[in-house]
Amino acid sequence: MLTKILSVSGKPGLYKLISTSKNLNIVESLLDGKRIPVYLTEKVVALSDVSIYTTEEDIPLREVFRKIKEKENGEKAVLGSKSSNGEVFRYFGEVLPNYDTEKVYASDIKKILSWYNILINSGIDFELVEPNTKESAGAEPENNEK
Repeated sequence: MLTKILSVSGKPGLYKLISTSKNLNIVESLLDGKRIPVYLTEKVVALSDVSIYTTEEDIPLREVFRKIKEKENGEKAVLGSKSSNGEVFRYFGEVLPNYDTEKVYASDIKKILSWYNILINSGIDFELVEPNTKESAGAEPENNEK
């Protein structure tokens, strides 16, 4: 499901891909339900393409969300963007003990927690993997076409 959930640079929150065409995509905000056009010149990242640095191998964001969900018993995360850096580092250390402390910043963790809470509030099942996508295919080459 995370292949259709997008982060749009310069715009708050997360967006669900509604339709796509040659020049633009139509997305719907998960915060307020408003639909907006997103042009090919804007930086857009699907959450399925995001991973977190660890001391071993990178962990897909979907797995990090799953670990947060386990810790929070399916509820919203207790920490948010207003939490101190020390609090978010301690929290994330409990969720993902082997995260790379030199490459993962407090702002990254706060964004992850914010995204997690948006997905929980919207009832999005981030654990659902769509068939025939990069999420389920594994080592398929990356397609950077927009």
